[in-house]
Amino acid sequence: MSEHSSESTTLDESHPAAEEVQSGSEESAMAQESPKNSAAEIPVTSNGQLEDSHEHGFNRDLKYSLPVGLGLSETKITSRGFDSAKEGIVEAGPFPSKGSRAQQKSGPVVLADEVKNPAMEKLELVRKWSLNTYKCTRQIISEKLGRGSRTVDLELEAQIDILRDNKKKYEHILRLAQTLSTQLFQMVHTQRQLGDAFADLSLKSLELHEEFGYNADTQKLLAKNGETLLGAINFFIASVNTLVNKTIEDTLLTVKQYESARIEYDAYRTDLEELNLGPRDANTLPKIEQSQQLFQVHKEKYDKMRNDVSIKLKFLEENKVKVLHNQLVLFHNAIAAYFAGNQKQLEQTLKQFHIKLKTPGADAPSWLEEQ
Repeated sequence: MSEHSSESTTLDESHPAAEEVQSGSEESAMAQESPKNSAAEIPVTSNGQLEDSHEHGFNRDLKYSLPVGLGLSETKITSRGFDSAKEGIVEAGPFPSKGSRAQQKSGPVVLADEVKNPAMEKLELVRKWSLNTYKCTRQIISEKLGRGSRTVDLELEAQIDILRDNKKKYEHILRLAQTLSTQLFQMVHTQRQLGDAFADLSLKSLELHEEFGYNADTQKLLAKNGETLLGAINFFIASVNTLVNKTIEDTLLTVKQYESARIEYDAYRTDLEELNLGPRDANTLPKIEQSQQLFQVHKEKYDKMRNDVSIKLKFLEENKVKVLHNQLVLFHNAIAAYFAGNQKQLEQTLKQFHIKLKTPGADAPSWLEEQ
């Protein structure tokens, strides 16, 4: 009897062990199934709570078991204990990496300013230049066709016209003076050669020694005075050339800038007038305000250039009178002394204006310097 009871007890104890073996084989079979059934691998305690030791592995397997497009943050898993009425809810979210943790702990993030693209800046400059060129071209065409209005400063425009006319006349005088200098140089060169020829014949012709000698001295004296006059004329040419091609030209360059500013001013003024004549609504008011700002900028530029031109014209007139007064006195005195044969007066004129003549051959290096 006791043996039977002990055998039954042994059978009872072996029965759960067999069940455990069977459940273990079932769990291994479930683990080998598709990732879709990986939720069966979640170890649950008797009270329905998850084991912490398997949390990381569960999250990893769950990540691969979810269909594409479904994030962990959108998933909730409910596990119910076999002998408990409570539910255990596990909310799965994205696994925080080291970088994200560091970012969460850090303070407010300040975004840096966007780096300006050089290509976009150039494109913007080209766009503004094209728009400005279009407006100015339209203004010029309108003025030539007699349709557009232009801003005119009568007093300033008259001074500019006189300056341009005087420049043309000064250039004509300059060309004539250069021609005179060239012809005088050729004459002096011929007189010098003629004097050398007379001197040579004076030595070789005993009968006409005195006659050739007189002519040789006269031609050499004329050549010397011619060189003095040539120095005065060249000084006159250099001074007038500086006045015409540098001082006046610089003023006319400022005048061109003033005229360009005037065209831009009238172009933006016309745009503003056209916008003011149109309707005023939510769409046109920003355009009118922008046009008003551009008009004000070009108006200030125009006023500044007009003031600059007025100042330069004033100083140019004073400088021109002073320079031409001295040069005209020099030219008159030198010509009069030369043709009067007054050598002393001619030399005194050059000293008065601090003109130094270049000695023929002075620029040539000596034989010692050439070695």
